[in-house]
Amino acid sequence: MRAVVGLGNPGPEYAATRHNAGFWLADALVARWGFPPFRRGERARVSEGEVEGVPIRVLKPTTYMNSSGAALASLRADPGFTPATDLLILVDEFRIPCGTFRLRADGSAGGHNGLKSIEDALQSQQYARLRIGVGPLPDGWTGDWSDYVLAPFTPEQEEQVEAVMPALVDIVTKWVKEGVR
Repeated sequence: MRAVVGLGNPGPEYAATRHNAGFWLADALVARWGFPPFRRGERARVSEGEVEGVPIRVLKPTTYMNSSGAALASLRADPGFTPATDLLILVDEFRIPCGTFRLRADGSAGGHNGLKSIEDALQSQQYARLRIGVGPLPDGWTGDWSDYVLAPFTPEQEEQVEAVMPALVDIVTKWVKEGVR
């Protein structure tokens, strides 16, 4: 079984924010793959199905971003689950321009508190992550970066993110079949 975890914050007040780009992609995956609607699971909303014979579980944590690792409890309890090969985290990244992305087999949290929580839960940095560009910070930005990611996309940014979603779905589908190469 492979698991894809889209990071974000629960609640309608966060639905349109940059920090919820991982949730947006999780929703797009479930729709494209024809999986059933998300149901309530242990600290996450869950949808399950198969992609070309590979069992997949898509999760959207119901915890806030900084506690996302708690949503991995059911995965960690599965003795056949190996994060280094079976886990892909979908996460926003303000250091990458909107409409772009970066897939890596492992790496550091890079200051992202959602990824820090995942690493704490797994006691490892050995898991794939797909960073979805939500940046850059506007010229002259003097506020905290957290204010930026917790704000809604501009209309132009929203168009850029929506335009890249089909490519992101294709990348995740390829990861399901082949992993990160």
